[in-house]
Amino acid sequence: MPVDLPPLVDVVTVEAARLPPSPMDRAFSIVTLGGEAIATAPRLDEALTATPGVQLFRRTSSQASNPTTQGISVRSIAGSGASRALVTLDGVPQNDPFGGWVLWTGLPPIGIEQARVIRGAGAGPYGAGALTGVIQLSERTQVPRGGEYEIYGGERGLAGGAAAGAVGEVFVSAAAELSDGWIPVREGRGAADQPLYYRGLSGALHWTPELAGQPLALRLSGYQEKRGAGVIGSDSRATGATLSATLAQAPAAEGALGWRVQGWMKRSDFENRSAAVGAGRGGTTPASEQYATPAMGYGLNAALRRDVAAGGWEVGVDARLSDGETREKFRYMNGAFTRERVAGGTQSVAGLYGEAYRNLGDWLLTAGVRVDRWATYDGGRVERDAATGAVTLDNQPQDRDGWLPTGRVGARYGAWTDGYVRAAAYAGFRPATLNELYRPFRVGNDVTEANAGLEPEKLYGAEFGLGSEGDLHWDVTVFANRLERAVANVTIGMGPGTFPVAGFIPAGGVLRQRQNAGEVDAYGVEAQIERRWESVSLHLAGAYTKAKIDGGAAAPQLTGLRPAQTPRLTLTGEATWRPVEPLNLRAVIRYEGDRYDDDLNSRKLTAATQVNLRADWAVSHALTLYAAAENLLDAEIETAQTGDGLESYDQPRTLRVGLVLRR
Repeated sequence: MPVDLPPLVDVVTVEAARLPPSPMDRAFSIVTLGGEAIATAPRLDEALTATPGVQLFRRTSSQASNPTTQGISVRSIAGSGASRALVTLDGVPQNDPFGGWVLWTGLPPIGIEQARVIRGAGAGPYGAGALTGVIQLSERTQVPRGGEYEIYGGERGLAGGAAAGAVGEVFVSAAAELSDGWIPVREGRGAADQPLYYRGLSGALHWTPELAGQPLALRLSGYQEKRGAGVIGSDSRATGATLSATLAQAPAAEGALGWRVQGWMKRSDFENRSAAVGAGRGGTTPASEQYATPAMGYGLNAALRRDVAAGGWEVGVDARLSDGETREKFRYMNGAFTRERVAGGTQSVAGLYGEAYRNLGDWLLTAGVRVDRWATYDGGRVERDAATGAVTLDNQPQDRDGWLPTGRVGARYGAWTDGYVRAAAYAGFRPATLNELYRPFRVGNDVTEANAGLEPEKLYGAEFGLGSEGDLHWDVTVFANRLERAVANVTIGMGPGTFPVAGFIPAGGVLRQRQNAGEVDAYGVEAQIERRWESVSLHLAGAYTKAKIDGGAAAPQLTGLRPAQTPRLTLTGEATWRPVEPLNLRAVIRYEGDRYDDDLNSRKLTAATQVNLRADWAVSHALTLYAAAENLLDAEIETAQTGDGLESYDQPRTLRVGLVLRR
């Protein structure tokens, strides 16, 4: 995995076509995760949760979560399956073009060397989707000359492997994993329940030939996965591929221009079967079959930068287009689906930005503006009778578009040796995804309707922080955010009953619709402290967020409630110890306070603490053996709750062993 390689291992350096981090970033709240933290985590999304405020939707890692719930957000502001944070890999967005979620199967840790979490709305160079923050991933640039290989296995049929290597200008990585999983329901379990099994495979090829004397980075990656949803008759399959080309030149000397030009295209597809659970969980009945969700995403971006001792600037442009649709069968009656649905559309966002900064002694001042044009068009939802082909619903919403200006300002002051004080204010936005606009979905007996009239979300915020970058590294940040036109799943009906468009909702089921449900005000504090000694390191981090909804006239029943999937308090502690040179021990403890699984705050997910341990033994400079225990204390980590009070849980204690070979 991409940790600091032993000194006896000969390495190959892979050219990276990217601009260095901008000096103006120092005015904002940024947390960096290095290769070792990423390499020793079971999955990349789990490594990211060590950052205060970074939140997975429904507490569930990508080993067990349905692709549509693999959303990630920053600052615990109303977590969503659509992701309220933008995830990029060397500048290329990794969010799905149809749903906004992030398929972490396609981002195995062996191919990632660093993650920078930029907290706060990402105006400036990041653009659409950077509502609560940006997670910038960097692909690996160093690999042992003979390659690196990992294999591992564990409880409940867990097995996997990964490899990375480089030959000349070509870097290749691949990973595979399978698990028989666990049954998420414990109390009240019935014949309808089955394990959350998982099968995943991914690969990437990075080639850097020269073009006009500059390295041209060509990258092709792909993934496929299959997983069970924990209920008989409910499962999903997802595939995707991304092709990108990047040409960049870092500033060669002070005052020289640096630049980047990048183009990318992303294809994804998704299949999902859902089932209605019968009384007493004695069995299931097919509810819907989403047999295809073909989607394409395209993007172009360019940046020009100049840095000098007194300051600098950056200007740029980016454009993205997403096109996709869902194809489904639903309304299961008398042993067959009686309705068919095709729903989808096209969305585009294009923007220009400019930022500048100035160094004035101990002061760093920065400001930037951005303007974007968004449009949603060619949308529709058509439903037909499966037997006759007769149209039963034909919804063709009007095309919509608009302009959105955003910006950010920041200041940093070197108040003492290694110490700083900083402040920032910002605005960002996120258009609703094609999934939110057009695709209804079902989980068990709960149905959520789409809404083609959703407006883009917009966030305004300010923060103040101070800290030190000395031997004792620490940072404390207080922030205040307002999320306007927040997209939420709003309850509009309870089962049993028959409703327009949605149809029949059984007893214990709930009918919801995605709506712009007023405003969310969130205030909080984030803190972390780290100290490293020769053989020991300690890291403590935490975030407290107080969030409240003002539903206004659109959703008055939500006023005064906490947004769904928003914990107040999260705490993480990590300790490493190298008692003898070959042995490295790591312990991670994560606590998360309670959160609600629904908009009406009627389904509380209780607080939980998870303990993970790992021991690595370097047999030689080439071979490392390890053993790990995830959820060591077998804590009950509640991830979901149905309308009739049935609870689902994250993975029980899981032991794994593995080896890493570097040649």
